[in-house]
Amino acid sequence: MSSGAKADPDREAIGRRLQASVGSLATSTLTRMEREMPWFRGLSAQDRSWIGLIVQAGIKAFVSWYEESAHSSSPVTAEVFGVAPQALAGVVSLHQTVEMVRLTIEVVEENVVEAVGKADAPSVRDAIVRYAREVAFATAEVYARAAEMRGAWDARLEALVVDNVLRAEADETVRSRASALGWESTGDVVVVLGRVRPLHGSARESIIDDVRRSARHARLDALCAVQGDRMVVVLGGVDNPDKAGAAVAQHFGDGPVVIGPVVPDLVHASISARAATAGLRAAPGWPEAPRPVTSDDLLPERALSGDGHARRQLVQEVFVPLSQAGAATLDTVSAFFEHGGSIEGTARAMFVHANTVRYRLRRAAEITGLSPSDPRHAYVYRIALTLGRLAAPDSAAHPHA
Repeated sequence: MSSGAKADPDREAIGRRLQASVGSLATSTLTRMEREMPWFRGLSAQDRSWIGLIVQAGIKAFVSWYEESAHSSSPVTAEVFGVAPQALAGVVSLHQTVEMVRLTIEVVEENVVEAVGKADAPSVRDAIVRYAREVAFATAEVYARAAEMRGAWDARLEALVVDNVLRAEADETVRSRASALGWESTGDVVVVLGRVRPLHGSARESIIDDVRRSARHARLDALCAVQGDRMVVVLGGVDNPDKAGAAVAQHFGDGPVVIGPVVPDLVHASISARAATAGLRAAPGWPEAPRPVTSDDLLPERALSGDGHARRQLVQEVFVPLSQAGAATLDTVSAFFEHGGSIEGTARAMFVHANTVRYRLRRAAEITGLSPSDPRHAYVYRIALTLGRLAAPDSAAHPHA
């Protein structure tokens, strides 16, 4: 009769002998850990004691499984760890857990003859091999579950932070939450908005991961959230807003992608978000706009769509500086547009030399950064001049009013 066949009827008796050795086996395991695993020595006394309880519980679980395996082929599940998994995943890594399980099994194997006797040792060793395989699957389940829960929590926290930014509720608490998500930037920040691709199942998490990868490649921090049919990306460590927006633009769906203005930090990101939101709403007014496009480039469309901030910005950045440069410059720019962009026609209408017109137009470009001869810039000028004339009479005299 084989040893396996002989052992089956006696499993409960062997199990009782193993049960009596649980304490000494656990002690031997912890002694080996102390000696062979530097990371274990580095744990606090409380964590080492707690892991000792896990080791003992694991050996007990093996004994119970050994006794029952003759009547049931049920696999070992994550419950073999009792209430430990969540805390364990936070104290030691998956690699260290596997190392701990391996060493525990080695100790049991080395002491099995002393525990149950030479005749029954083969049966126990055979069971240890099968049990070790089952525990490996259970360990993977524990860490997969912990990672899944941690990922779900991170996603909810990230969505909350982005929502706070959009609602202009960002404060030091939001900065702290962002730091917990890996946000390290202390430099300039921009918000990028666009439509989201059609998402199904896990595609939402996948597209956010893709955004993060692209941001990291560009050496940017990123916070991302999908809100309805749009995606919001907050980028930190920005040197050039156009390049920052271009780094993530590919992950948006069809339609415009709008980059808000640069702000000094995450707490002020709502300013960038507000402008980007207004820009996205107004972007259909400029079908030929580049992708991505900055919210400042969309100032005329934003102004026409009812954005008061854009109206004020156009007046302050275009009309007021031209007014302060003198009536001649402002009048020349206006006349240039009224005469179809003709320098000669403008010169005749104003009774000045064509070179005087050219000089004044160059002066206007230097003041505003907009060239009157560029079609898009000419459109910005005309909207700004109209808004400036409609503003309060003291707008020119008080540019910061």
